[in-house]
Amino acid sequence: MKINTLFIDKTIPEDLEIEYLISKVTADPQWIENTKTVYDYINDADDPISKAKKTLYITSNKGAIIKECPGTSFYTCCDYTILHTGTFCTMDCSYCILQAYFHPPVLQYFAGLKTFSNALEKRFGQKKIFRIGTGEYTDSLIWEQVSLQPKFLIETFAKQKNCLLELKTKTNNIDSLLPLDHNGKTVIAWSLNTEDIISSEEKGTASLKARLKAAKRVESKGYRLAFHFDPLVIYPGCETQYKKVVELIFEYVSPESIVWISIGTFRFMPGLKQVIEKRFNHSTIPYGEFILGLDNKMRYFKPLRIKMYQKIISCIKEYAPDLLLYFCMEDEEVWEKCLGFFPGKKGELGHLLDKSAVTHCSLNSNLL
Repeated sequence: MKINTLFIDKTIPEDLEIEYLISKVTADPQWIENTKTVYDYINDADDPISKAKKTLYITSNKGAIIKECPGTSFYTCCDYTILHTGTFCTMDCSYCILQAYFHPPVLQYFAGLKTFSNALEKRFGQKKIFRIGTGEYTDSLIWEQVSLQPKFLIETFAKQKNCLLELKTKTNNIDSLLPLDHNGKTVIAWSLNTEDIISSEEKGTASLKARLKAAKRVESKGYRLAFHFDPLVIYPGCETQYKKVVELIFEYVSPESIVWISIGTFRFMPGLKQVIEKRFNHSTIPYGEFILGLDNKMRYFKPLRIKMYQKIISCIKEYAPDLLLYFCMEDEEVWEKCLGFFPGKKGELGHLLDKSAVTHCSLNSNLL
């Protein structure tokens, strides 16, 4: 995390959490009264997105701390729950939707561990399984080297029985997590791609083998794993390259340690294309065979998606025939042609994921 400028909201108490952050971030802190100071500082740059990745704003979450995944009514949703711990990311993936989602983009760390604890307590102890993740608006583990937050969350989830924490990342920042007593309540998940895509489109991320070595290390400490092939990018030779990624997964970790694998192809809001063209003029990923989907996002032509999915699923099934695979934002035809079934009833996909979480993790099985 290469932070050049550090802003801190004046309303934030300078407690142990903040002292730790300040000690780990090399930039001198600037205590400010108005968020506009941060917005103006970023917007004045020729490339606000690049500047935002080196500007950290420590503040509190002014909105909902816990929210349901927005999903869409047009495609099957997994009923995920989001713990809103921060926004934006220090890595620089060309296809990142956050570049077009936030105006302006601001790398925010939401302070207040007690606030998160109070919000989570309302979910703990309910007669329902909750799968809760922090990786919707930021990478879960970019904060591992500078904050107490990941450690705090793992130890907090360890003390209850009905909620699973998923920390999703493209880093290999796992050192502080290894000695923790997670009690089987945390899944560490990696977004994966081919070496070609990582090197050309995922600037600042860990290499493929570094991610898998990190997965092997946390597996040795009893953590369960998940992997997300999202976004799959279609390009010449991609099928062979994705097959190599699958082979590497099972070279490093055991199928029994994997709770689920999600799959989804590259899709984007039309406005993201201009951002990619401006910031990543070498990139060719916006120029595939796309159509406008029902959710107003550009998607690969469906026959191309299906062909890609079938190849990858077949490869995964060779190593782990019983592993739960699911699609992120796909329709009935894709499910049926690629996985042979469609979880069309409301909550059905979520129930399948809950069942896998209970099977692999230390959750209360009586809640299913």
